[in-house]
Amino acid sequence: MDAEARPATRSRENTRTRLLDAAAEVFAEVGLDAASVEAVCDRAGFSRGAFYSNFASKGELFLALVERSSGEKLDAVADRVRALDRSAQPDPASLVPEIVGVSLAGMEPRLVSELRAQAIRDERIAAAYLTLQDGIVERVRRIVDDITAVYELRFRIPAVEVARLMVDLADATCERSAIEGADEAETTRRLHERIGQLATALLVD
Repeated sequence: MDAEARPATRSRENTRTRLLDAAAEVFAEVGLDAASVEAVCDRAGFSRGAFYSNFASKGELFLALVERSSGEKLDAVADRVRALDRSAQPDPASLVPEIVGVSLAGMEPRLVSELRAQAIRDERIAAAYLTLQDGIVERVRRIVDDITAVYELRFRIPAVEVARLMVDLADATCERSAIEGADEAETTRRLHERIGQLATALLVD
């Protein structure tokens, strides 16, 4: 990349980041349906032209926001797993939900529920949502594999199925939390508790 292209690329990345940050605030305040492109642009301080040079639609922006949130959280959890003390012997029933539960609790519950609702109504969002979910399942599978390798744990079913059940459980928990108006802290607590129960049931004694 030449010297002239680098500043333009950085400027585009900064614009995209500011739009995503603004969208996170607007969507959390009013939900996806009530939010408008104009509201996001006003919050970010950009024109509609800047918006449409980065995103084809509000739905695409929303999906990018969810993907960024889950990716950042899973990256942080993967780093934690790599740093696990192999000489320690924690309680597996608490270790798995603590690590995996944190990885699935990074998104505000309302955003998760909004995305699922949009996926039901829009085929393009549905395809992107399923791709995102499959990617999250694969990342969680790697986390589960790393934890089980460090502490020589065994599950009753393949790790990928463990991961898929955990992601499905996280989805359902976030959806119910959104309906009940639970905040992120309470949602995280519920995730830890329920994933703990699932892990305990699936771990081989």
